[in-house]
Amino acid sequence: MSNSVKQIRIKTGACKRLYKEKKYYEMEATKQENKIKELRTKNTDQYTINKQEEILQETRSMIPDCINRLENYYEGLVELVENERDNAEVNQTTQYKDALEIIEEVKQLFD
Repeated sequence: MSNSVKQIRIKTGACKRLYKEKKYYEMEATKQENKIKELRTKNTDQYTINKQEEILQETRSMIPDCINRLENYYEGLVELVENERDNAEVNQTTQYKDALEIIEEVKQLFD
């Protein structure tokens, strides 16, 4: 496996992982918001609500970090794919095709 293909595989894997992580934190934040609403509806004690709000803030704080790390890997992957576009040995590989797929999937966040 050439070094370019290996780099594409590594950056593609990182992009996939960080994209999933971002979606996971967003989903967890939504669940936590719903849980807090439910606690308020049930007139739960303020201490419990405050603790759940702290958890929500921690979860929300992870989203920008994921986005920043994802952006770095995404930009590196796009650059690498662009550089290898005319390299038939590389652009026929599964890793290259996987990279194109994740680029399309993640692109909406940064365009």
